[in-house]
Amino acid sequence: MQRMSMKLFIIMISLLWPLLAMAGLQSQGRWLVDDNNRIVMLHGMNVVWKQAPYFPPDTLGGFTSADADWLAAQGFNSVRLGVLFSGVMPQQGVIDNNYLNNVDRIVQLLAARNIYVLLDFHQDLFNEKFKGEGFPSWAVYDDGIPNWINPGFPLGYLMPNVQLTYYHLYTNDNNIWAYYQQALQAVAAKWQNQSNLQGYEVINEPPPGFVFALCYFSNGCQDFDSNYLQPFETALQQGIRQVDPNGMIWIEPNVLFDFGIPSYLNTSQPVSDTHNLGFSWHNYCMQSDIAQMLGVSTPSSCVNPETTVFNNANNTSNSMNASSFMSEFGSGNDLGDIARVANMADQFLTSWDYWAYKSFNDPTGAAGTEGLFANDSDLGSVNQGKLALLSRTYPQATAGIPQSLSFDPNSGAFSYTYAPQAASAPTQIFVPPIHYPNGYQVTVSGGSVLSAANAPLLLIQNDPAATEVQVSITAL
Repeated sequence: MQRMSMKLFIIMISLLWPLLAMAGLQSQGRWLVDDNNRIVMLHGMNVVWKQAPYFPPDTLGGFTSADADWLAAQGFNSVRLGVLFSGVMPQQGVIDNNYLNNVDRIVQLLAARNIYVLLDFHQDLFNEKFKGEGFPSWAVYDDGIPNWINPGFPLGYLMPNVQLTYYHLYTNDNNIWAYYQQALQAVAAKWQNQSNLQGYEVINEPPPGFVFALCYFSNGCQDFDSNYLQPFETALQQGIRQVDPNGMIWIEPNVLFDFGIPSYLNTSQPVSDTHNLGFSWHNYCMQSDIAQMLGVSTPSSCVNPETTVFNNANNTSNSMNASSFMSEFGSGNDLGDIARVANMADQFLTSWDYWAYKSFNDPTGAAGTEGLFANDSDLGSVNQGKLALLSRTYPQATAGIPQSLSFDPNSGAFSYTYAPQAASAPTQIFVPPIHYPNGYQVTVSGGSVLSAANAPLLLIQNDPAATEVQVSITAL
């Protein structure tokens, strides 16, 4: 038998890489890296079922294998999956393993399709008592203040009883941190060896309690971030690390960061554990939210705050040497706003998950606008305008350091430049068929194409002597 040529061997192995099981992600400064030492970029969806039973059921309107297939076909390689404290520990001190098994059904569907999973301890407005979700009823400590006015999301954050409840959380009254740690530890024990683990997010959008309005109008609250939020999130990190010493842990800034207010995490005192640390943040424009409620177009004034959020995220993640991830944006039918933020993410070389995959009767959301579908039970009812903006050509894994990235969803024109580095698998770029109905043409300098013509996964092998690889794609 003749010896297989090295080139043929490389091509065969490269074509098999997308089919092989992957390992969990790790942090390398601001970047995420896979087990092949490639820098991973994530484009994905939030899948959060906020009402009991706190996980998407195995129904058409919930999450099935068809949903996992659909996500993979559109090139989405990340899911931020809601794992709610209410579900993990519905009774104080008692872990509900049946709940974890129901969540695991979804984790395994995604693993089978090489989609990373971020396990998100999601909450908004704490509990159903305040028309929110996340924390179990036994964890609500509001000192019996009457719930006379209950406006729900988001105005509920300004109510004294809600603010007091969060104050008790941040000051660890009734030893609530220990129970929260126990719940996170149960999740870490369940999935610490999961092949597609993106990590654990310790809390969604923590609000600054009594100083909510002050933080917004004074451009942030250093005292709250440094003396309340950071110690709380540090305690949660420490709890997870007792079970999983290596999985990625994602922390969030206070909720006002979403609208351009800076974070003061890691300023008064450094974050104590930066090993495999991720900084998860959101990007919304308050003017856009108000415009959507009024049924008018997003004002141009959204450009500045949304750009500020990207810059603030870079500053905070760099200061902590943490990977950066825009885990929410969009949340509506304003296509201009979605396009603008997605294009900014390319410019800033930022991974993201869109809010949200389906509406799931979200009690804190805008009915019928947040998800991708007009009918959650019918994948054929997808909003084609949203899909065209979100299913994008992008580098899922790069054998090098990204330098610049651009994509035009109108023409399909794509340009990507990176500095090569050693990796045990080729660069992998997703090329969505939705933008190239007649195929595409690819031009590469500093590398060569390994994949077949018009393949949805474009594979690039770096030239040995290359110091820069440039890839451009145009529609035929």
